[in-house]
Amino acid sequence: MVRKEEPMNPAKKKVVAVALITAVALLGDSMLLIVLPVYWQEFDLTSIWQIGLLLSINRFVRLPINPIVGMFYQRFQLRTGMFIALSIAIITTAGYGFTQEFWLLIVLRILWGIAWSLLRLGGFLTVIDVTTDKNRGSFVGLYNGLWGLGGLVGMLAGGLLVDQTSIAFVTSSFSIVGLVALPVVFYFVPISKNEEKEHVQGIKKKRAWLTPYVSLILLTGTTMGFIVFGLFASTLSTLIEGAYQNEWEIADLTIGAATLAGFVQAVRWAWDPFIAPRIGKILDGANKPSIVLLIPLFVGGVLFFILVNVHTIIALMISLVIFQFLSTMFVTTTDTLATSAAVQTDKVKVMTAHTVVVDIGAAIGPLLAFTVIDLYGLTFVYYFSGVILVVVGIIWMFYSALTGSKTPTSRMQEIKHFK
Repeated sequence: MVRKEEPMNPAKKKVVAVALITAVALLGDSMLLIVLPVYWQEFDLTSIWQIGLLLSINRFVRLPINPIVGMFYQRFQLRTGMFIALSIAIITTAGYGFTQEFWLLIVLRILWGIAWSLLRLGGFLTVIDVTTDKNRGSFVGLYNGLWGLGGLVGMLAGGLLVDQTSIAFVTSSFSIVGLVALPVVFYFVPISKNEEKEHVQGIKKKRAWLTPYVSLILLTGTTMGFIVFGLFASTLSTLIEGAYQNEWEIADLTIGAATLAGFVQAVRWAWDPFIAPRIGKILDGANKPSIVLLIPLFVGGVLFFILVNVHTIIALMISLVIFQFLSTMFVTTTDTLATSAAVQTDKVKVMTAHTVVVDIGAAIGPLLAFTVIDLYGLTFVYYFSGVILVVVGIIWMFYSALTGSKTPTSRMQEIKHFK
C-alpha cells in the first residue's frame, strides 16, 4: 500500500509562503550584488565609489525606516505590508535593467531598503502569529532557510544569465516571477491575529517591553548582525586571499579568492532550509534555549582566533564551513529567542528593535572592519571579533545562572513581576 503524504498544516503553509515571497522579492537585489561590480559601466556609472554607495545605501536607509515600518504594522494588516513590499521589489528589480541614471538607481535602492524592512518585519510577525512555544523555533529556522534561497538563486542564476543574455532580460524575468507571486500574498499572508490573541496582546502592551531579557537579546542581535552579516561577509574574500597563494584551475578556469568566497556563502544558503529548522526544533524542546546559543558564541569566538592563523587553503575552507554552520545556529537561535520574547511583551516593538539592531550591526561591520584592517591588519579584527563573541557568551552564562532553569516564556513571566 502506498503511504499518503500528510498535508502541510495551515501554519506551516503560511510560513513557507511568506518565506518564498521574501525570496522572490530578494532575487533582484541578490543579482545586483554580483552583476553591478562587473558590469557597472553598463549601468552608466562613472566611478567605482558609486558601486559601493548603491550596494550599501539600502542598508543604511533601513536604520531610520525600521521604526516607521514598526508603526505601520501597528496600524495596518500584515497582508497590506507584504503586498506593498513585493510590489516595490517588482518595480525596483525591473528598474535595474532599464535605468541609466545614477540618481534614479539611488532612488531604486532606497525603495528596496523600504521594501526589505516591510518584508523582514512582516515575515517575523507572521511567524509569531501562526506559531506557539512548541514549534516557533523550527518555523523561524524554516522561514530563514527558505528566504535565503532568494539570495542563492539571485546570485547564481542572475550572474550566469547576465553573462549569456543581458541585464534587462534577467531583471525583466525576475520581475515577472514577482508578478506571478503577487496573488500568493492574498491567499497565505494572515490578515491579523484572532480576537482572543489580540486581547491578550493588548494587555501585554501596557507593560514595559524593554526588560533585561529583551535587552540581552538585542545585544546578541547586534553582535550577530555585526559578526555574521557585516564583518565576516565583507572580509571573507580578504581572509581567503591571505592563505590562497596558488590558484586552482578547473577545466581551464581559474578559481580565485572571490569564487571561493562565493562558494562558502552559497554553502550556507543551500543547507539552511534543511539545517535551520532542525536547530529550531532543538530549541523548541530545550528547557534553556540559551544553552544552544552558547555553542556559536564560544566555539565561534575560538574559531575566529584560528581562522587568521590557518595557512593552508584546505584547512581554511574546512574551518570556514564549520563557521558557516555555527552562523546558521547563531542566526536561528537569536531570531527564535527574539520572537519568543516578543510574544510575551509587545510583538511589534520587540521585533522592530530586533531588526534595527541587526541592521546596525550589519552596517557597522564592514565600515569598522576595513577601518581597523587599514590601521592594524586583519588578524587584529578577527581577534577583536572573537573576544566579542566570548564576552557575549559569558554574559549569557551569568544571566542563565541568575535566572535558573527557565524557558523563555516562564522567564518573561517572572521578569514582568520584577520591579
